[in-house]
Amino acid sequence: AVAGACVAPAAMAQTANPVTLYGRVYVMYESVQAKGGAAPLPTRNRVSDQSSLLGVRGTEDLGGGLKAFFQLETAFNPESNSTTFATRNSGVGLQGGWGSVLIGRWDTPYKILGYGPDLWGDLTIAGITSALHDRGNFDRREQNVIQYWTPNMGGFSARISHAVNEGKTSSLDPSSTSVNVTYGKGPIKVAYAYEEHKENPTATSGYKEEGNQLTGEFTFGGFKIAGIWEEIKKSGTNKQKNWLASLLYTAGKHQLGYQFQQSEGGEATGTTQRECDVNSFGYFYNWSKRSQLVALYTKVDNNSVGVCRFGAGQLGGAGQDPQGFAVGIKHVF
Repeated sequence: AVAGACVAPAAMAQTANPVTLYGRVYVMYESVQAKGGAAPLPTRNRVSDQSSLLGVRGTEDLGGGLKAFFQLETAFNPESNSTTFATRNSGVGLQGGWGSVLIGRWDTPYKILGYGPDLWGDLTIAGITSALHDRGNFDRREQNVIQYWTPNMGGFSARISHAVNEGKTSSLDPSSTSVNVTYGKGPIKVAYAYEEHKENPTATSGYKEEGNQLTGEFTFGGFKIAGIWEEIKKSGTNKQKNWLASLLYTAGKHQLGYQFQQSEGGEATGTTQRECDVNSFGYFYNWSKRSQLVALYTKVDNNSVGVCRFGAGQLGGAGQDPQGFAVGIKHVF
């Protein structure tokens, strides 16, 4: 589906040309509000970037089946001048029949499993970080990272990533490790991912966070059904249990989508546990493989202590219920 394919560009250069320029411009008009809570937020209108980017990537044949590759990718805001250069997936590496290895800054293997099931992308008001991935904490693009990707072997592939402990001190040794295993063949794709954060992001000796994630996608006719189950455990808290289900129907250039997210738990024993539901409906019109109209409506329902918001943590506070409508244009090149 074009909607899913346009969420993120290809991860690495696989082109015959030495250098390729690519990018995406994606901006939406939004009307949003947050009801309930101590200080309800009235309806407001926004023009929001949805992860527009510009990149350059390339490969060089080194002989003997070995290639060198690089990628430099930067975000930019079409509606404002507030971007730091090259904050997206950027690195350099080697590729051969044994797989690929890179060093730099890159999305974790845990994060990328959400690309298929999440219909709208993690930065939209309906994105996966509304309720899943610990509302963004397990949706990381790690710096100072080393990654290895296996080749595809009969439909199976895997990735492993380690962010090194550059912040080590006499009392702290922060690092993070992420791994996934994927099987995809024909209309079926299933995957598992595990991620561990040691003393990161909380600079406390012995602190640890762990995430487990299962995803599945099934396509038949014009329908695509997908889902995510996730469990997150942090030192000193109960397990946070999350799940997502999505349905996308394609008829020619038209696509209709529905997505549901739910999150429960994650607080210390003996305290009220956070809970939320997120319902999102949307429409896509694909003028071409490069240009797309996107429209969606989303509503978040929190319990009295729930903190689920729009994707990327936008708008709302504890106990509030954000909701909004968005329409925009996505163009990739």
